Amino acid sequence: MSSGGIPIEILLVEDDPDDVLLTRKALDEGRMLNNLHVVRDGVEAMDFLYQRGPYSDAPRPGIVLLDLNMPRKDGREVLAEVKSDELLKSIPIIVLTTSEAEQDILKSYNLHANAYVPKPVDPDEFVKVIRSFDSFWLSVVKLPCPGEAG
Repeated sequence: MSSGGIPIEILLVEDDPDDVLLTRKALDEGRMLNNLHVVRDGVEAMDFLYQRGPYSDAPRPGIVLLDLNMPRKDGREVLAEVKSDELLKSIPIIVLTTSEAEQDILKSYNLHANAYVPKPVDPDEFVKVIRSFDSFWLSVVKLPCPGEAG
């Protein structure tokens, strides 16, 4: 929850249903009240962010959790597009991926990712990672106000 007491809109861009379920579980069990929106690939993510098609009423997310390896449009393409758009670039993007490849880490930060978090394979460890994300990014960090342009 933001410091103003308003729930934070979280956009999870993830094609693995098990990871979606674990993320939802970890955030639901956390202390914070947030709204989690899920899209399955980069095309849907951009439609959500630009409020196109079925996402015409989508809220502006306060933060995005982005997987890198997805169908249609991967996370690197989404990251590049969001961070090059004046209206979207202020939205913090946390890369949450199974890749621990140095090239993916470097490229993500070069594309202005706000953090890079490797996903643990173990479900219990995955939940711990999401909870640590919750306690830091949603409790400690001051996020931009929704609707504020970069």
